[in-house]
Amino acid sequence: MTVAAEPDKDLTGAQSVDRALKLLSLVGRQAERGMPLSEIVEQSGFNKPTTRRLLLALIRAGLVEQDPVERRYYIGEEAYVLGSLASRRYGLLQLSMESLIRISRKTEDSSFLSVRRDTYSVCLYREEGTFPIRTHALQAGFEHPLGVGAGSLAMLSALPDDEIEVVLEQNAAVLQEKFPLLQPEQLRREVAATRERGYSVNPGLIYASSWGLGIVIRFADGKLAGALSIAAIDSRMQEARQVELAKILREEAAKVEAKLVDMFAEKGKAREAAILGPSSRRSSR
Repeated sequence: MTVAAEPDKDLTGAQSVDRALKLLSLVGRQAERGMPLSEIVEQSGFNKPTTRRLLLALIRAGLVEQDPVERRYYIGEEAYVLGSLASRRYGLLQLSMESLIRISRKTEDSSFLSVRRDTYSVCLYREEGTFPIRTHALQAGFEHPLGVGAGSLAMLSALPDDEIEVVLEQNAAVLQEKFPLLQPEQLRREVAATRERGYSVNPGLIYASSWGLGIVIRFADGKLAGALSIAAIDSRMQEARQVELAKILREEAAKVEAKLVDMFAEKGKAREAAILGPSSRRSSR
């Protein structure tokens, strides 16, 4: 007598891939706080053994990781790498390239695109300026705790207050060790000043002669997308020029935000067409 296999007992082929990707999406959308196994099971609708087995496969691939103490699941290092590579074709970097080039041409200073990665800021790209004296404090691929650096500070300032406190608490040790001038209390003051003026300023708090100025980029729903920033030697970052630079950054950030709106609108249309199929295209004629 043939006994039917229990649902979820033996996942193979496309079904396994679909379910693993669903788990990856669930975990990825909670990148900062992670998810316990019980919550993943509840939201996915899969049974516990299946969920655990698929998560282990994602962990082996580096797409998911599990905190050894809290046992919560987080998006993995490989997912970040793949996302960064994909951004060159689909994401924020591609949409920001023209703006970065214009910023550096107008100002003659180096400009940057940074994004948030959990409690850190990651520089995705550096566009060189033509001014002969440059600061090299920030390069593509560099990571700093949120709040350290102009773009990083702009992003920290855009977060809700309770989230800022979580970030500062988690980064307290590294700030104490590596950035003595940027302790949590000082960063709270910098956040307040950034919100008041509408842009961030790093007055040489990492390297004495290296100053920076940053503006956030937001998605259409107001959530943080990233930040544009400029770095220059201190003599090129005095108060009068800061206002001029902030205006340039603000204009370019608005252009990038408009491109984000258009990109998501186009993706939404394509997704709807794919779901509805050929009949929807015929009916719209």
